[in-house]
Amino acid sequence: MSKKKDNEKLLHMVYAGLFAAMTALLTATLHIPVASGYIHCGDAVIYMAAAVLPMPYAVGASATGGMLADVLSGYPAYALPTFLIKGLIAATFSLIGGERKICKKRAAGMVFCGILSVIGYWITAVILYGGWYSQLILTVPGNCIQAAASGIVYSVIAAAMERTGHTDSNFSIL
Repeated sequence: MSKKKDNEKLLHMVYAGLFAAMTALLTATLHIPVASGYIHCGDAVIYMAAAVLPMPYAVGASATGGMLADVLSGYPAYALPTFLIKGLIAATFSLIGGERKICKKRAAGMVFCGILSVIGYWITAVILYGGWYSQLILTVPGNCIQAAASGIVYSVIAAAMERTGHTDSNFSIL
């Protein structure tokens, strides 16, 4: 491998570590507890990671950061499901892509990823606690609010980045 390729790989790993830490800290510290978990805007960081990093790095950062947030917040039973759900969200948002950080494809991706998250955590709650209908009532509204809030936070940050001229999807321009 060339030295440039090695440096690029190292840079992606460093950014992935930073995104994992930001996801974990933002999720674990800035959240609102609800009946079966908490509402947070950590998915906004996951969307940003998926928008600026190559997919394997974004998936690793998102899955790891989300899982660590659950462990730090006292919800270790959710750690493995969160690892899978957040990884899936990052992979999906990366695959849907878009020509810019904020565009119609990315908006559609956030809606689709929000639906994946709501369904994933509903299934998780049913497995952990039983009662598919009661979990539908207990988990879905809070998870819908979380998904919408994260989408709005991501959109505001992405719009600000584009407004300041950071339109390239390569994170190294920051």
